[in-house]
Amino acid sequence: MATLHLMVGLPCSGKTTKAKFLEQEYNALLLTTDKWHLKLFGNDAIEKEHDVRHSIIESIIWEVAERVLILGIDVILDFGFWGKEERIHFKKKARELNVNFKIHYMNVPKDELFKRLEERNQNVFSDSFIIPKEYMEEYVKVFQPVDPEELLDE
Repeated sequence: MATLHLMVGLPCSGKTTKAKFLEQEYNALLLTTDKWHLKLFGNDAIEKEHDVRHSIIESIIWEVAERVLILGIDVILDFGFWGKEERIHFKKKARELNVNFKIHYMNVPKDELFKRLEERNQNVFSDSFIIPKEYMEEYVKVFQPVDPEELLDE
C-alpha cells in the first residue's frame, strides 16, 4: 500500500535534504513546492503575490500526488505543513484514498534555524529562496509544532 509522507518543519530545518533521502529509501515521488515555484516565478519570497502563487502550486501538486498514490506509489510532499489543521486535512485525504500516512517532523531549535538561514542566504542555491531574517522570525511565531498525538495511528 502506498504512503503519503509529509515533510513538516520551518525553512532551514532540513526537510528537503531528508526528503531526498526518503525518496530513495521508499522509491517515492518527491514533490517540492519551492522547486516548482522558483522555476515558475523566481525568487519572489518577499513579493506580495508569493503566498497566492505558492498555494496554487500546492493545489496542482496535490492533484499529481493523489493520482500517483492511487497508482500505488509513495509520495513525499515537501510543503512544510506549518499548521496542525493542514496536517489533519492531509491525513484525512490519505484515509480517503486508502493509503498510509506518515509525518516526518524536522524539529530544529530556533537558534540553529537562524544559523542555517544565514548560511543559506549567503550561499543560496537555485532550489531555495532567500529569506530575510525578519520573515523567519514571523514564520517561527506562526509555526505549530507537531503534537505527539498527530504521530499516533499513522
